[in-house]
Amino acid sequence: MSTFAKPENALKRAEELINVGQKQDALQALHDLITSKRYRAWQKPLERIMFKYVELCVDLRRGRFAKDGLIQYRIVCQQVNVTSLEEVIKHFMHLSTEKAEQARSQAQALEEALDVDDLEADKRPEDLMLSYVSGEKGKERSDRELVTPWFKFLWETYRTVLEILRNNSKLEALYAMTAHRAFQFCKQYKRTTEFRRLCEIIRNHLANLNKYRDQRDRPDLTAPESLQLYLDTRFEQLKVATELELWQEAFRSIEDIHGLMCMVKKTPKASLMVVYYAKLTEIFWISSSHLYHAYAWLKLFTLQKSFNKNLSQKDLQMIASSVVLAALAVAPYDHTQGASHLELENEKERNMRMANLIGFNLDLKPESREVLSRSSLLSELVSKGVMSCATQEVKDLYHLLEHEFLPLDLTAKVQPLLSKISKLGGKLTSASSVPEVHLSQYIPALEKLATLRLLQQVSQVYQTMKIESLSQMIPFFDFSAVEKISVDAVKHNFIAMKLDHMKHVVLFDTQDLESDGLRDHLTVFAESLNKARAMIYPPTKKSSKLGEILPGLGEIVDKEHKRLLARKSIIEKRKEEQERQLLEMEREEESRRLKQQKITEEAEQKRLAAEYEQRNKQRILREIEERELEEAQALLEEHEKRSKRKGGKKPILEGEKVTKQILMERALSEQLRERQEMEKKLQKLVKTMDYLERAKREEAAPLIEAAFQQRLVEEKVLHEHEQQQEIELSRQRHDGDLREKNRLSRMLENKIIFEERVKSRRESEFNQRRAEREERINQIVQARKQEREALRKKIFFVRSEEERLKRLREEEEARKHEEAERRRKEEAEHKAKLDKIAEKQRQRERELEEKERIRREALLVDGPSRSSELPAGPEPGAAAAPAAGKYVPRFRRGGTEGSAQAPPETDRWGGGSGRPAPPDSDKWSSGSARQPPSDTDRWGSGGSRPDDRNPPSDRWGGGSKSTWSSSRPRGR
Repeated sequence: MSTFAKPENALKRAEELINVGQKQDALQALHDLITSKRYRAWQKPLERIMFKYVELCVDLRRGRFAKDGLIQYRIVCQQVNVTSLEEVIKHFMHLSTEKAEQARSQAQALEEALDVDDLEADKRPEDLMLSYVSGEKGKERSDRELVTPWFKFLWETYRTVLEILRNNSKLEALYAMTAHRAFQFCKQYKRTTEFRRLCEIIRNHLANLNKYRDQRDRPDLTAPESLQLYLDTRFEQLKVATELELWQEAFRSIEDIHGLMCMVKKTPKASLMVVYYAKLTEIFWISSSHLYHAYAWLKLFTLQKSFNKNLSQKDLQMIASSVVLAALAVAPYDHTQGASHLELENEKERNMRMANLIGFNLDLKPESREVLSRSSLLSELVSKGVMSCATQEVKDLYHLLEHEFLPLDLTAKVQPLLSKISKLGGKLTSASSVPEVHLSQYIPALEKLATLRLLQQVSQVYQTMKIESLSQMIPFFDFSAVEKISVDAVKHNFIAMKLDHMKHVVLFDTQDLESDGLRDHLTVFAESLNKARAMIYPPTKKSSKLGEILPGLGEIVDKEHKRLLARKSIIEKRKEEQERQLLEMEREEESRRLKQQKITEEAEQKRLAAEYEQRNKQRILREIEERELEEAQALLEEHEKRSKRKGGKKPILEGEKVTKQILMERALSEQLRERQEMEKKLQKLVKTMDYLERAKREEAAPLIEAAFQQRLVEEKVLHEHEQQQEIELSRQRHDGDLREKNRLSRMLENKIIFEERVKSRRESEFNQRRAEREERINQIVQARKQEREALRKKIFFVRSEEERLKRLREEEEARKHEEAERRRKEEAEHKAKLDKIAEKQRQRERELEEKERIRREALLVDGPSRSSELPAGPEPGAAAAPAAGKYVPRFRRGGTEGSAQAPPETDRWGGGSGRPAPPDSDKWSSGSARQPPSDTDRWGSGGSRPDDRNPPSDRWGGGSKSTWSSSRPRGR
């Protein structure tokens, strides 16, 4: 470490080292001077030294040296001349920025220089090899080699300056300026990672500022100037975050601004608050928080209307339209429907937090769940006159979506309004903080709202609707999107509907969903009934309290008994829980005891190991002392041998402890004494030699003077002789040169002729080569033009072929679609014909069943008359006669000889045979003749049999359940 008597000497030394190319040594010399404790008072030369110091740090990219030097210089000039520190820091940032810009321009120039126009050599071989190996382009490689190191150093410079100025109340403006320049650096070069780090650094600085309030030079945030600087910094941070599309950082910047406002309990200027709410609208729209987005627009509209005196009517109308459309874009149902208690509490806290950011004072009661809602927002828009300021299209749209009931014509009336609204918007001339309004961004949300309103109104009118009809009523989306929207609405209990894709219908159900209109109607009806009952049956006077209590005493006793039983069970559960907790505590205590025992054992082992280590150290120390004692004894013996004084050796007293240190100290003292004696001898010798030298010089002075005069005379004679010789030689050389010139003047013309001949030959050769080169370049250009023309023709042919194939595929698909449609129609016709045949068959069966029933009733009526014609009594051994009208099996119909014959069954079964006919013989006979049925009677009037491909079940139902379901009438 070099020491200098004055700071100027260090500066001169540094400049000398810089001139010989040793900048690192010069930087180290200045660093030693700045960090030295010798120069703690501020001086003017120190400022010049700091300028040179930061220049060297920037040239060598030594960020750590720069930070150390600036911290030391801040300590020196904090209380004396803080302006000097400000100038040094500004110079430091200026140099870093300038170097970064130079590196960037150099990289751009290098990239332009690499752009070669030669047709035969587009790239150098070394560039091609480097690109194949590294996989990088020239610009990326040049940026990495030239630009990136300087950008890193510039970023480190900003961080260093912010760290130095973070708690300095006298340099708040410089701190704010540095933060703004760092933000612009991140914005210009799209440095998103560095921007996040920068925001975190500034956020930590403010947190530490509030945490450590007893610092001496701490900035006072209650001062208007300081607060304005901090707010400007945060607003610049917010703007850059939104421009870089870092929405998370933008929201955190909003929270920082709100925290500053809450900390100082002061509201910033209206111009800043307009920026605040304008950025909030962007953040909430990106995060799909449409409700908060609408509330932020409302606050922005209020501020613009109240404080912007230059606001034109057109701009006010556009802002009001944005507020209304943002409110309409909010979903009309509650997303917290069916959520748990914890989710509701979290949603409430989130709403309170967002409301505080937006600036709304809300109710903090625990039972109030809904702090911000769409209905309250719309009512507030109407009450504050926002709706009256909006455009006519927006007013009509609001009226249609919120107040009209048009289940069939809603989308038809909404669609032209949306098309007109999408064309509105643009730049605002009188509202600088809101540069542009885009009303088209609300169109998808409004289309979704119109779809929900249509579904809600249709569900109140219809119970069933075809999917095709519903799709035609909603032109905004295809049915898959409508299905997603309806699923979300059903999930949040906004509508009740079901989709039957097999039947292609939509089923609306109003039993589980109570509409708002019905609920209000029933409430009004109940209130009217209560009033009528009070008028018809006026309330009687109150009886005694005992009379009121006695009738319900038994119920009260039962309730009290149940409450006591419940309390008993609760107490038992608590006892069980307490016992379980005691067991858990005992287990924890046991585990804690085991852990403590383990810790004690480990501590004991560590103590034993430490004692063992201590004994080893003591043994090593004893060995070292013994070795030193032996070395001291050897040194003592050597000293006694070297000592030449007589009787002068009594170096050690008896019993005195001799160590190596004592012997070394005594040897040093002896050497010092001998050195002093030697110096005295030398001084005496020097004085003697001085006297002798002076005497010799006094004697030699006249002799030297005489010799000098003699030498002057001799050299003068020699000089004159040599000058005469030089004159003669010059004259002879001049004469020879003149003769040579006369000899060569004869060849001058030949020399000129030869020179002209050579020039003309070389010029003709140059012209020939240039013509050849131009011809070759023209050939290459023509060849490349032909290649490009061929390539264009090839591309055109390929595209034409692709279009032809695509057209053929589309025609084939259309043909297949028509064929499928035709088959579907044929199948539907065939199915209808089968259904008709089945219906006729069922009608015929019902007629046959009716005939059978009538016949059986007739048989039951004719039974007693027939029984009278039978024999009076049965013969012995004969079977008993069956009851009248009762069927007798064959094995009971026979009898023994001489028994009476059974009555004929002709009247019973309609045939002459003794064997009974089958039950459904009416299908085959009419009267007594049995004929097989014809195809017409069997299968219907059509006269055609069912297709053999259909299964037998088609005879009775067409083979599908849809025939039965379609035949049933459905009521509401």
